[in-house]
Amino acid sequence: MLYTLVEMNKAAMAPLRLHAKAAHSIWTSPTNPFRESQFARSISAATSVFERATRYYGKPEWQIPTTEINGRTLEVVPRTVWASPWCQLVHFDTEDAPKNRPELLIVAPLSGHYATLLRGTVEAFLPTHDVYITDWTDARMAPIWFGRFDLDDYIDHIRDMLDFLDAGVHVLAVCQPGPPVLAAIAMMAEDGSPDLPATMTFMGSPIDARRSPTVPNKLSEERSLDWFRSKMIHTVPAPWPGAFRRVYPGFVQLTSFMHMNWDRHVDAQHRFFEHLVEGDEDSADKHKVFYDEYLSVLDLTEEFYIQTIERVFQKALLARGEYRYRDERLVKPGAIETVGLMTVEGELDDISGIGQTQAAHDLCTRIPDKMKEDYIQPGVGHYGVFNGSRFRKEIVPRVIKFQEHVTGSKK
Repeated sequence: MLYTLVEMNKAAMAPLRLHAKAAHSIWTSPTNPFRESQFARSISAATSVFERATRYYGKPEWQIPTTEINGRTLEVVPRTVWASPWCQLVHFDTEDAPKNRPELLIVAPLSGHYATLLRGTVEAFLPTHDVYITDWTDARMAPIWFGRFDLDDYIDHIRDMLDFLDAGVHVLAVCQPGPPVLAAIAMMAEDGSPDLPATMTFMGSPIDARRSPTVPNKLSEERSLDWFRSKMIHTVPAPWPGAFRRVYPGFVQLTSFMHMNWDRHVDAQHRFFEHLVEGDEDSADKHKVFYDEYLSVLDLTEEFYIQTIERVFQKALLARGEYRYRDERLVKPGAIETVGLMTVEGELDDISGIGQTQAAHDLCTRIPDKMKEDYIQPGVGHYGVFNGSRFRKEIVPRVIKFQEHVTGSKK
């Protein structure tokens, strides 16, 4: 019912949005003699804020036209090289790039935002790596005949993509993928797979959500699974392709995250209005770029969301050594011996607290110490672990140095 009400609200707001866009065009028109007045600027700024606050934000484009490699500017073309109904593996093809660049698989989170949230992560590694990224399917776009997609299906996808890329790639898992990526690599190691990656790096991941619990962690522990099913799961309405599928809507996740820092978001909208009135286009554009991405959300299948809540946040099964793939096979991170392990955390992370990602070191007991590294980045929160200036200047060089150390020690 909630999903239908949200869609009805969007439809009801459509005429007002059109009116706001028309008013904006009138007051900013070059033919309007009053367009540079304070009154006109205020009206056009208000209509712009209203229009952006009520629009539908679809899946963003990658918008990475070029990268610089060895002083040369090269064109970047995202291409899908492997796909299932639930995920596309996107390769950032750079023509004429050096052939000896190491391959990097970035595993994007399936937690409400599109993979494009990691645009900055991709851009930071393109000059030095041949980059691939997981682009997960929005559940509201998945017809019911696609069937289920749960946490173990996620693990299967990671294994399939690593098999496709062959041995020696570097894996970088951002936030949510930490536990399933670790589980996938653990099973590959136990099976003696020839396609094991060279290194695995976990960034702000809830490997053990019991450590330094944050507000989202506590909410997951305090509520029952029945509460999550009744309050957080809704049915996709027509005319979406995924109509009648039960999902955890992206707008619910977005609302939860925004309420965690509500004052900050309200202040951001107020500053955006002021920038428009003052004619500060650079600051206004930065606001647009951030919120165009932040407000673009996707839905998760009911089974994936509920299993993640139960297995990762409530029971911490992987951290306890009790995770059973398909409820049968026990996952053993201790089986990993030849894959380098790096963990990265943010000092101010309010999503995955300090120690949650570090827990991977305690689980991977057979990886030699010389192939392990733990790093806490001062002064950054969750987003800063994988994006921003400190990520580019301080975290990326450390990750690259670690990868080179591990691959060099194997030769």
